[in-house]
Amino acid sequence: MKTKNAFVDKKMLTRAIRDSFVKLNPKTQLDNPVMFLVYVSAILTTGLWIFSLFGLKDAPSSYTLAIAIILWFTCLFANFAEAIAEGRGKAQADSLRAAKKDVEAYRIASIDRKDQITTVSSSILKKGDLVLVKAGQQIPGDGEVIEGAASVDESAITGESAPVIREAGGDRSAVTGGTMVLSDWIVVQITSEAGQSFLDKMIAMVEGAARKKTPNEIALQIFLIALSIIFILVTMSLYTYSIFSAKQAGIDNPTSVTTLVALLVCLAPTTIGALLSAIGIAGMSRLNQANVLAMSGRAIEAAGDVDILMLDKTGTITLGNRQATAFIPVDGVSEQELADAAQLSSLADETPEGRSVVILAKEKFNIRERNLTDQKMNFIPFTAKTRMSGVDYAGNEIRKGAAQAIREYIENAGGVYSEQCDQIVQEIARVGGTPLVVAKNHQVLGVIHLKDIIKQGVQEKFADLRKMGIKTIMITGDNPMTAAAIAAEAGVDDFLAEATPEGKLSMIRDFQAKGHLVAMTGDGTNDAPALAQADVAVAMNTGTQAAKEAGNMVDLDSSPTKLIDIVRIGKQLLMTRGSLTTFSIANDVAKYFAIIPALFTGLYPGLAAMNIMGLHSPQSAVLSAIIYNALIIVALIPLALKGVKYREVPAGKLLSSNLFVYGLGGFIAPFIFVKLIDMLLVAFGLA
Repeated sequence: MKTKNAFVDKKMLTRAIRDSFVKLNPKTQLDNPVMFLVYVSAILTTGLWIFSLFGLKDAPSSYTLAIAIILWFTCLFANFAEAIAEGRGKAQADSLRAAKKDVEAYRIASIDRKDQITTVSSSILKKGDLVLVKAGQQIPGDGEVIEGAASVDESAITGESAPVIREAGGDRSAVTGGTMVLSDWIVVQITSEAGQSFLDKMIAMVEGAARKKTPNEIALQIFLIALSIIFILVTMSLYTYSIFSAKQAGIDNPTSVTTLVALLVCLAPTTIGALLSAIGIAGMSRLNQANVLAMSGRAIEAAGDVDILMLDKTGTITLGNRQATAFIPVDGVSEQELADAAQLSSLADETPEGRSVVILAKEKFNIRERNLTDQKMNFIPFTAKTRMSGVDYAGNEIRKGAAQAIREYIENAGGVYSEQCDQIVQEIARVGGTPLVVAKNHQVLGVIHLKDIIKQGVQEKFADLRKMGIKTIMITGDNPMTAAAIAAEAGVDDFLAEATPEGKLSMIRDFQAKGHLVAMTGDGTNDAPALAQADVAVAMNTGTQAAKEAGNMVDLDSSPTKLIDIVRIGKQLLMTRGSLTTFSIANDVAKYFAIIPALFTGLYPGLAAMNIMGLHSPQSAVLSAIIYNALIIVALIPLALKGVKYREVPAGKLLSSNLFVYGLGGFIAPFIFVKLIDMLLVAFGLA
């Protein structure tokens, strides 16, 4: 789902240019009140130019025509900014539509009657239908795997080529219509009606059709409308007062309606008005390019204001699987003897923990190449009841499991449990590890230290978040002692141990009651209540349907650490909007010095002192200012799309820095470029 840069893709540019003209529709222009003012002004000046052709001159025809053309280009440039931002979403939507095909679905009546298959079109499947999907077939609709397990290619959705495992039960049971089964088979229960699939929602969202203005965006638009109304009143007052002053002085009114319209457009906040929609669309697009689907623009804005991050321990802070890090022998047993027995008991253990025991024994003592068939080994699988596994061979019994389970196993056989082993078990638990005790022939050999491995770089990320004023909280089902040790190693600010759905929900509500904005990740049905309560809720695409429906964002890569990137993108969106608003208002203040003195010096000679730009004439001043007003929109489109660079510094320092750069820059830029345009107009004899 990744697309090229908007400014490189010629097809995207062509479509944006075409859409710029399509958006001149009055209904479309009404969606942006500030630019609608420019649109009406363009129509008005065009009408004045037509009247001037019949002798009804408000100002010289060439001057009026020039103003009209520049105003139309200002409208087109604003439309282009929005269209180029939408272009990325449309390109993504096109690629998603290519993945959305009407395919044959193999519907079955029940799990017990998989041989009775009815072939139907995927477009007529209903919620609750059961379908059988085999290797090489496309999954016909969104659903939950209720039987079987299969390798699935989700590259059409996520853009990632590596296949994933989807299986019945647990938090990896959700499948998306349009993805392909690569191996084995699964029975899928359809969870969405036709036309309401996850893919349909994605297409609508990335295309912008379902995008609604956010509260902050609406508030800023109201502020811009208020400013525009003020400038309309000011302009009308200036025109009335100039008529009165000219009559008092016994001269013709030097100010035309065309000039006053141009003045209004220059002084109104047209720069941010033109770019406001593009900034919001581009923020959502940046999130889409990070493979996160936001269900609303409001969620992205909220991410920018988040000050509490709640993250799962497993898979987010740690690698997700405990790994063997040490063999600790007891009562005179050698470490190699313990490693040998531990490896034998783990050879049939296909869990990541079991594999890590085998690998550690290989690495430390080069124990490998065991011939299992010759020794007639009988492997004892792990069960929740016994809480241990092992192997019987050549009259020997080896068992590996939880300390309490091994103690009962030894004592029930008349053996004596090792006191030294008990001390080691307590010490490992105290530092956040998981102890596995190994016994041979009812005698303890030692302990395997399993440890949650902290992901590389997470400490630095949490340190960056702390600089941003964001508190990190680790959520885990571990006991408080283990949770505290891992939290300290990872560098999080706090933790919630032995977490339950009720506990997560309660913690979020407590923070929100104190005025905090909370973000959370989750993938299971038990996460759904907390996700629904959180201000920013990121559900994993591999998670359950309940989690995806409860969240206001879906991470297509199913990487819980993506939450950190989401916060950065949210903050970048708010910063970009604030920075360009500051730049726009500073621009308007500077343009006072370009236009007002040049226009009214004839009536009020004292204003000549304010004409610090030394512009050639009133007409050249207006033309220069309005040309600059149009071109600055184009110049700022890359910044609106890319976003202002975000740095992990306190909000106060960031604000003062941006006010200095964009406030001062916005004030100085018109002085330089309006004067430069004025000089060019004079040099080419256009003013």
